[in-house]
Amino acid sequence: MLRLLCLVAVLSLAGCGELWNNPYPESERSSNTLYSAFTERPKHLDPAQSYTSDEWDFITQIYEPPLQYHYLERPYRLIAQTALDIPRPRHFARDGRELGSQARVEDVAFSEYVIRIRPGIRYQPHPAFATGSDGRARYLDLPEREIKRKYALADFPETGTRELTAEDYVYQIKRLAHPRFVSPIFGHMSEYIVGLKDLAERLRAEDRKIIAAHEARYGRADRGYPWLDLRPHRIEGAEALDRHTYRIRIRGKYPQFVYWLAMPFFAPMPHEADRFYSQRGMNDGRNLTLDWYPVGTGPYMLAENNPNARMVLVRNPNFHGETYPSQGEAGDAAAGLLADAGKGVPFIDRIVFSREKEGIPYWNKFLQGYYDQSGISSDNFDQAVRIDIEGQASLSPEMEAKSIRLRTSVGTSTFYLAFNFLDPVVGGLSARAKKLRQAVSIALDWEEFISIFANGRGIPGMGPLPPGIFGYREGAQGMNPVVYDWIEGKPRRKSVQDAHRLLAEAGYPNGRDDKTGRPLVLYLDTVARGPGDKARLDWYRRQFARINIQLEIRDTDWNRFQEKIRSGNTQVFFLGWNADYPDPENFMFLLHGPQARAKTQGENAANYQNPEYDRLFERMKNMDNGPERQALIDRMLAIAREDAPWVWGFHPKDYGLAHAWVMNVKPNNMARNGLKFYRIDSALRLRSREQWNSPVLWLPLALLAVLVIASLPAYFSFRRRERMAARP
Repeated sequence: MLRLLCLVAVLSLAGCGELWNNPYPESERSSNTLYSAFTERPKHLDPAQSYTSDEWDFITQIYEPPLQYHYLERPYRLIAQTALDIPRPRHFARDGRELGSQARVEDVAFSEYVIRIRPGIRYQPHPAFATGSDGRARYLDLPEREIKRKYALADFPETGTRELTAEDYVYQIKRLAHPRFVSPIFGHMSEYIVGLKDLAERLRAEDRKIIAAHEARYGRADRGYPWLDLRPHRIEGAEALDRHTYRIRIRGKYPQFVYWLAMPFFAPMPHEADRFYSQRGMNDGRNLTLDWYPVGTGPYMLAENNPNARMVLVRNPNFHGETYPSQGEAGDAAAGLLADAGKGVPFIDRIVFSREKEGIPYWNKFLQGYYDQSGISSDNFDQAVRIDIEGQASLSPEMEAKSIRLRTSVGTSTFYLAFNFLDPVVGGLSARAKKLRQAVSIALDWEEFISIFANGRGIPGMGPLPPGIFGYREGAQGMNPVVYDWIEGKPRRKSVQDAHRLLAEAGYPNGRDDKTGRPLVLYLDTVARGPGDKARLDWYRRQFARINIQLEIRDTDWNRFQEKIRSGNTQVFFLGWNADYPDPENFMFLLHGPQARAKTQGENAANYQNPEYDRLFERMKNMDNGPERQALIDRMLAIAREDAPWVWGFHPKDYGLAHAWVMNVKPNNMARNGLKFYRIDSALRLRSREQWNSPVLWLPLALLAVLVIASLPAYFSFRRRERMAARP
């Protein structure tokens, strides 16, 4: 027994140099790797189709549009990425005369953007570029029987590369009109890019011929359609002028178009990659597609794609290089965010994304040091953050003890309660309906909502514009005077008595219709998600009850909810909006009458319509930023605040945590390509992991010792009986 105890102790001590709970291979202990996680598997990694944040977390590290956002500066500013500079639009009248940069919107028939690409940029190694000894493409005309033996990109052993050209950007723009999939921005871009809609019609006609010939050979059930080569199909609105220069021609004056040039939709696509993945058999259960294996020029390339378990990015050996920013906003230098100024990026060799379907394992692994950064869920907020009486956030002692750092930023998004303007009770511009909406706007205490349900992570909205967007004003100038008073240097929500007064003026004294005497009942359409939403829905009821309005909840599933909004069959409902680009037009258009959801399927879900607001919007939307545009925005906000088509909810705050060994972390709500700027101190990470996860050996050894000692009397008694002589 003593020998057994000694043996267990020796074996236990032999394992002291290892982390027994380490989820990663021992070979990665000191590697220059960033460890992160994702919850939802990405559906599209094809830049023409992808339009969700969880997909862009991956593809923005791989694909490079011509422009990007400055990583550190705020307000957000565009800078060049693969382009040599920011293209300046040239404006033309209908007769072809060139107009000046300050031309009026109504005078501009067309605008042209000429983009110059930096020479020498090369694509990542990929089989689509591989060539044989004769210089011909190695894998672009494979027989189907050979493709049948391929199950992953690694099964194509030879790779190649080539230089990025302007034609690759033109090819991608044509792909927005591809008939075999629907790009989420085709409808919008076809209204601007000259010839894009016509190209879509021509491609559909061409594709019908290709499909008909294919089905005649293989049958209608076969979907292995041949490649649709887009190169021969010319489009007036996108044209390569030379090897490194292309031109985009759009209708009218649309200054916001330059923001689209920072999105993956306008990243380059080599025709070789399109052709490679279009070969018959590539997508026959093998996922050998652009949606699975991207091809880009960015700092990283996708080395492993197993979206049910993990996805791995590795450094692109052909990356053209970039330097860390040398300037930022106030406070960045003090925060250490300029320590790497001017150094070449990326700093990290490898990024491992592990899928975590549940929040608790994700959080625990972060606390153990196995994930390098993490968001903060509501369940973990109190463990991570403390909010003082001034509403300022700071880390909890537990987080400070681990030297974890907190980064916060106000998101370029808004969450609001909409009134359906088609509804006979809450809709329209009558004084009765307007005062009812204003009363509700005062009664809903968003400061309380943010405190209870968002852990203080938000700021009350004064209108549709969040901070960081041109047109947003701070302080008293930016306050909504319908809902707030400016008192002692701060906005203070008007009293519930003010709301009661407005409700009475609307014809509902004490919450009853003064004509019928019936109680006022409003109906909230929402998505049913389960018992976890009960507290929030009860809070809504209490807020309306403060002014004696009965709130009835009509819950439904997401598809039915969307259909009710599309058809205008709602009364009040909650929605949110996240900016596509940092321009006021991208928020103010949510209240533009001609874009009413029920009439045009536009983004004006409230179906709000005010003729003066609409006229001002048409003037403001394509203006350059400046005093004149600011004045128009101020007037539009005053109109919207008075009409109250929304209860201006709040702008969420983003909270993120990062371990001390992760450098250069700064939230950027307009760009997701910042991983190239991160730097890892892998030695510090290893020491921290060993400190936080060292096996506690004394407890099991002590328990074993107690067990042995407790067993000794029985053991010696057994031995005595064994040695006793047998009686005759």
